[in-house]
Amino acid sequence: MGVVADRRTVGHPGVGRVLVVIPTYNEADNVDRIVARVREAAPGVDVLVADDNSPDGTGAIADGLAGADPHVHVLHRPGKDGLGAAYLAGFAWARQRGYDAVVEMDADGSHAPEDLPALLDAARDADVVIGSRWTRGARVLNWPLRRLLLSRAGNLYARLALGVPVSDATGGYRVYRSAALDAIDLASVRSQGYAFQVELSRLAHRAGVRMVEVPITFAEREHGDSKMSPLIVAEALWRITTWGLRDRRAAARRPDALARWP
Repeated sequence: MGVVADRRTVGHPGVGRVLVVIPTYNEADNVDRIVARVREAAPGVDVLVADDNSPDGTGAIADGLAGADPHVHVLHRPGKDGLGAAYLAGFAWARQRGYDAVVEMDADGSHAPEDLPALLDAARDADVVIGSRWTRGARVLNWPLRRLLLSRAGNLYARLALGVPVSDATGGYRVYRSAALDAIDLASVRSQGYAFQVELSRLAHRAGVRMVEVPITFAEREHGDSKMSPLIVAEALWRITTWGLRDRRAAARRPDALARWP
């Protein structure tokens, strides 16, 4: 499974104990690859595979990885409940065990674990680090034009509607310091998919935590099926519009309500 760190290697310098949360549903072709790459790229971090009772045996594969490596853990969830719910469960798992930072990472290989050390380095001086596809130095590989346009347009709309000062509010490769998770009202989050990432961007910005972007290399998955659907896109559009209107009404009633609006 790749290089297993000496058990004395703990966390990341300047950040502390780190948990990488990888939600899975039918990722049997990917889970062992992505966990091995994480362990190779950042030997001091722990990994939590949050599996939504995948019928293809992903959870059993993850159990085997955990049995062979004390840095790997598995959270078995009762059924498919969406990306947002899986991450919230992972956040809760991490906070209960005293981790200093939590990383969001997709299971399909689109988020390169080799970029993780740079994200963690940035977390020394920030509360939220977004692995950005749309900042200078980033690369997006093997995406069709329609996906490129959809992502760029969606992020532009989120920035204009919500005033969140990041170029990739929908990006799902992130580091959250524990202070950021404490500042964000996670109990209020109901979104999934793209909307989940936008909602956390919005809440983090409104909470005044320090957010930075780090360029990443993003690649289309090579194995398995994408979870993207028109319903996920529609949910994101509807929620962003609703939040934007709500924020503007709040600003009209109380001018200091959005003091952090760019």
